[in-house]
Amino acid sequence: MISTLRRLGANERRMLHEVRRHGSMAKADLARVTELSTQTASVIINRLLEEQLVRKLEVQRGRVGQPSQPIALNSDGAYAIGIQIGRRTLKVVLVDLLGTVRERWELAYASPDADQVFAAIEQQLARLLSALGPQAAGRLCGVGVSAPRNFGEWEELLRMPPVDAAEWGSMDIGQRVQALTTLPVSVAKDTAAACVAELMVGSGRGIASYLYIYVDTLAGGSLVINGWPHAGVHGNSGAVGSMPMRPAAGGGMPDQLLSVASLVTLEQRYAAAGLADDAMADGRAMQTPWLPLTQAWLAQAANAIAYAICSAACFIDLDGVVVDGRCDRALLAALLDLVDSELGRYNWAGAARPALLTGEVGDDAKVIGAAYLSLHASFAPLQG
Repeated sequence: MISTLRRLGANERRMLHEVRRHGSMAKADLARVTELSTQTASVIINRLLEEQLVRKLEVQRGRVGQPSQPIALNSDGAYAIGIQIGRRTLKVVLVDLLGTVRERWELAYASPDADQVFAAIEQQLARLLSALGPQAAGRLCGVGVSAPRNFGEWEELLRMPPVDAAEWGSMDIGQRVQALTTLPVSVAKDTAAACVAELMVGSGRGIASYLYIYVDTLAGGSLVINGWPHAGVHGNSGAVGSMPMRPAAGGGMPDQLLSVASLVTLEQRYAAAGLADDAMADGRAMQTPWLPLTQAWLAQAANAIAYAICSAACFIDLDGVVVDGRCDRALLAALLDLVDSELGRYNWAGAARPALLTGEVGDDAKVIGAAYLSLHASFAPLQG
C-alpha cells in the first residue's frame, strides 16, 4: 500500500496546525494568524478542501460583518498507524487526522519474543488495511513505532531471558517494521513518543518547556523545549530513568532512578508477598493487602522523582514537569502528591521550582504517540 497523500508545503502545514490548535477558524482569521495574504490563504484552504484534509462547518450568522464559514480538520482526511513494542505489551492503533483512536489491539507477554512480536505486527497491519478498504487506506500517511531505546539492557532487573535481551539489543526495529510495509516508518524512543502525545492532546499543550516523566515497567522521560520535542544528539533527551541517585554506601555504584521508581519493582514487591502483581493497573494497589507495599514503593519513587526534577530544573529553566504512567489513576495521583511534598523539602534558592502536572493521555500514551509521529511528519509545521 502506497499513500496517495502528497507532501505538503510549509504554508499548508502552518494552516493545518492553526486549524488543529483552534479547533476551527474562518478563512480571514487563518490568514491573520499565519500572516498570509487573504488571497494566498484562500488558495491554500481551497486546495486543502479539494484534497479533503479540511472541511467547512455551518455558516455563522448574527455577528458584525459578513457571515463566516469556519474551517475544521476532516477526521477522515488522513490516518496513521501506531505501534508500541513494549517490555510487557505490544499495542497497535489506527488514528485519524484528529488523533482519535479508530482501532486498537493489544498483546500481553512476560517477555517480548521477536518472532512473535513481528508476526503479530504483520497480521495487524494486514487487518487494518483490510478494515479501511482501498480508498481510505490510500490516506494512510505512515506507521509510527515506539520502543525502548535500550531494549536489551536491565535484563536482570526485568528478569528478561538473556537470549531475548541479546536479540533486541542488536536489532534495528525500524528496519524490521519497514520490511513489513511500503508506508514510511518513523521510530522514536517510547517515552519520547508518549511525550509527543502529551504535547498534542494532553497537559503539554499549554506549556512551552517541560520535562516529561512516564512511570512504566521501567520509568523514563523526554523533554520539550519552546514547544518542540527535543530529541538531543542521540535521541535520548530526558532519560530520567538513567539518572544516578545518591552514592551507595561503601562507595559502590549509585542506583539509577528506574531501580526504585519503576512499576517492575512494585510488581516484584507484590509477587514476593504472594499477591497478584498486576494490582497497580486498578484500584487494588490502594487497598489492603497491597496498600502497605504500595506505600513503601511510593515513598521511594517520589523521593527519586523529586530529586530528578530538582536536578533537571537547575540545568534547564523549566515551565513545568508532566508525570504520567501505565498505572491506576489513583496510584498516579498519590505519587504526584508525594512528589509535590518532596519538592517542598528542597532549597530552591537560585532555581525556579517548576509546576507539577498530571499527564492526561495515560496508559496508551506510547502507542498513540507512535501514531502521532507519522501525523507530525506529514502535517506539522516545519521546524526552523
